[in-house]
Amino acid sequence: QAVVDLERLGEHAAAFQGHDVGFCCLGTTRAKAGADSFVRVDQDYVAQAAELARAGGCKHFVLQSSRGANTQTRFLYLRVKGEVENLVQAVGFGHCTILQPVLLCKRQESRPIEWIAQQFLGAVAQVFPTPYSVPLETVARAMVACVLQPDEGKVKVPENGAIDDLGKA
Repeated sequence: QAVVDLERLGEHAAAFQGHDVGFCCLGTTRAKAGADSFVRVDQDYVAQAAELARAGGCKHFVLQSSRGANTQTRFLYLRVKGEVENLVQAVGFGHCTILQPVLLCKRQESRPIEWIAQQFLGAVAQVFPTPYSVPLETVARAMVACVLQPDEGKVKVPENGAIDDLGKA
């Protein structure tokens, strides 16, 4: 494990050397970080990490993105996610998996409406995956499974149902 300064990521290129697989779950929210910092974290740092990983020999990059990622939307969060997906694909990995879940996870900060929705969706997600949520643990297992059972395609973009299947593999 290497601790790196994200503001000086290029100075930590050695930490990205010699790895066959890269996993990236880096992200924040606009509400937490502000618009400029959100873009810096969710797009700039992720794209730079992907470039460093590829230069270091990474062959399969796995990115946790978001359902609804789209470069054409007016919503900043989803637009940035779509843009970073394109940037990561352009790096040229042998395999690139971009998971697009709606995460179901516990947060430290208080978000009352999200908490209420998660109580309901959490119960539903335990029975079957929905287009609205995937438990965090399932996403983590799916990230590993997609590397252990690589697809023939160069780029794979599973959403909630496929992520749930991968997470149970």
